[in-house]
Amino acid sequence: MNKNQIEGNVKNATGKVQQKVGEVTGNSNQQVKGAAKQVEGTVQKGVGDVQQAVRNSAKTVSTKP
Repeated sequence: MNKNQIEGNVKNATGKVQQKVGEVTGNSNQQVKGAAKQVEGTVQKGVGDVQQAVRNSAKTVSTKP
């Protein structure tokens, strides 16, 4: 895992908690912020996944004779 994958997962989890707290307290602003943080985390993890795939491909290409 790379930095973007880890940070993306953390943001996603934080967003889920924030959204749930908003639901429990009836605070729609917190719900929206939590949902937005989840989207941000998902996108960041996706970037990290692409980075990892590129690195893995580069390693595969560089090890072929």
